[in-house]
Amino acid sequence: MRYDYIIAGSGIAGLYAALLAREHGSVLILTKGSIDECNTRYAQGGIAAAVGPDDSPELHLRDTIAAGAGLVDEEAASILVSEAAERIRDLARFGVPFDSVDGAVALGREGAHSQARILHAGGDATGAHIELSLSSLARMSQITIKEFCQVEEIVFEDGAAAAVETLDTRTNTRETFEGRAIVLAMGGCGQLYRVSTNSEVATGDGVAVAYRAGAEVMDMEFIQFHPTALRLPGVPVFLISEAVRGEGASLIDADGRRFMPSYDERAELASRDIVARAIHTELAASGADRVYLDITHLPPEKVSARFPQIYRYCLEHGLDITKEPIPVSPAAHYAMGGVRTNVWGETTVPGLYACGECACVAVHGANRLASNSLLETVVFARRVVERTLEEENGRGTVDRTPSAIALSQPGPGETPPPDRPELQALMWEQVGIVRDEQPLRQATVALSAWQSALPPPSDRPGHELANLVLCGRLTAEAALLREESRGAHYRRDFPEPREEWRRHIVFRNDA
Repeated sequence: MRYDYIIAGSGIAGLYAALLAREHGSVLILTKGSIDECNTRYAQGGIAAAVGPDDSPELHLRDTIAAGAGLVDEEAASILVSEAAERIRDLARFGVPFDSVDGAVALGREGAHSQARILHAGGDATGAHIELSLSSLARMSQITIKEFCQVEEIVFEDGAAAAVETLDTRTNTRETFEGRAIVLAMGGCGQLYRVSTNSEVATGDGVAVAYRAGAEVMDMEFIQFHPTALRLPGVPVFLISEAVRGEGASLIDADGRRFMPSYDERAELASRDIVARAIHTELAASGADRVYLDITHLPPEKVSARFPQIYRYCLEHGLDITKEPIPVSPAAHYAMGGVRTNVWGETTVPGLYACGECACVAVHGANRLASNSLLETVVFARRVVERTLEEENGRGTVDRTPSAIALSQPGPGETPPPDRPELQALMWEQVGIVRDEQPLRQATVALSAWQSALPPPSDRPGHELANLVLCGRLTAEAALLREESRGAHYRRDFPEPREEWRRHIVFRNDA
């Protein structure tokens, strides 16, 4: 079948793009699970926008550039902050119930923001509210939704992306769908790591599919580790929103000592990379596996109203956060890198677009500013649709990078293929929060051997593992190449940023 738009992914980027695209042609949404399976629904912190009386897009831009540690594309960031208010209005029109106080939108403060500019919906349930609002609207719209349908590869015609081959993940049957514009909105790769805030579906599918199709992939070494994920024995990883620190929570060790002021003058409101490494350092020194986030000084009714999901989840597991500090440790959270695009979502492959976490327009640089990710999805998803309406640019591309690198083809070996926990353990231990040359080299060798050992995928678990191994290779190779520390990428053997590395690492598969 043929559609004007094929959108792979059902998070906020894919749904928002689909709702806009339906005004201009037929739309097909493909999602490998149900339409509700995505990272968006787990986003607690909110969405950033300079809509407060003392704020401005210029201040938001300044904070975004500062967090990005020298690698933010200023054109992209300027677009992000200047279009933020209008995209918030779009979401409100689509039914997202943003929180308000006395008739005015409620604004929170998060790490590395100079102003309170974080909008929430349902307190700490922002992502769930956005996902529910958009998915409900999509189901009622003239949009074809195919659930349990995984994109296996891009099909080309006359050098341009023209169709996708898909796998029905329930019956393992295959089907091809043709499209005038193919949009990848398939999320991140957080399942690369043993400890992750991401949902089970975040297996790097968009990056892997695009790389195999010859699209450029950029900045894969920059993985953001959220400093505070719940750490309770036998309890699944659960994000404790940065907004908790924004409301005044302190990080303390087992003895009650507050340690962040000795690492950064902003203390708990420093950028995520600084807070995550500080916790990592404290844990390494003490031998403990957790620190504590203490918000017990706030009135209990304020805590339970402001953070209903967190309060309820912790209480269900025997922890009353109004009375006891929350045990936390860092967890993999967000990939700054992805499929390289321009500010219109065009990739280096004609007819192929990308938006959301699987894309990289360098708006986050080396370290994403808190709550800019949900904003990025709607700003650049809209620009993808706008670009497709310009007929002369409808098959435009980004210029190819002359210095792009190709991963070596893995040779035959005797190594048995990994399972997901084995891959996650290797990435956590050797390509994690703190990196070093020798572990990185070992990781690149192991990942290459594993890629060679993997059988051709024939079902969803097989595709997900193959995609994760490829994304792991891209991440580890980039981390080994970047001989400096910058943003979320920290090398113990190169602990400072170096001016010669103020550039992007780009991969391209020319095979």
